[in-house]
Amino acid sequence: MTKHYILQLDPNAKYEWDRCSLRDPITADRPGFAELIAQAVGEQPGSYLVSVKIEVQVLEQAAPQSQLIPPTLTELPSELTARVPQLVA
Repeated sequence: MTKHYILQLDPNAKYEWDRCSLRDPITADRPGFAELIAQAVGEQPGSYLVSVKIEVQVLEQAAPQSQLIPPTLTELPSELTARVPQLVA
């Protein structure tokens, strides 16, 4: 069974539980590993000794929100700035 999640690491998060979070990419729900394992054993009543292997493969990495720089307007060259009043008038 292969599942995909978004892992977000933010050491500067306001709350401790948001410093390391794992979410479903579509629903944004936190995964319930017990439910996933129950599905894997067929959800039959009983006690199970299970082995769970976690293989992590980074598919894509995005910059943290705090490091994203909003686009800025570029200033016009001085010769264009000088002509703007002439075009408006």
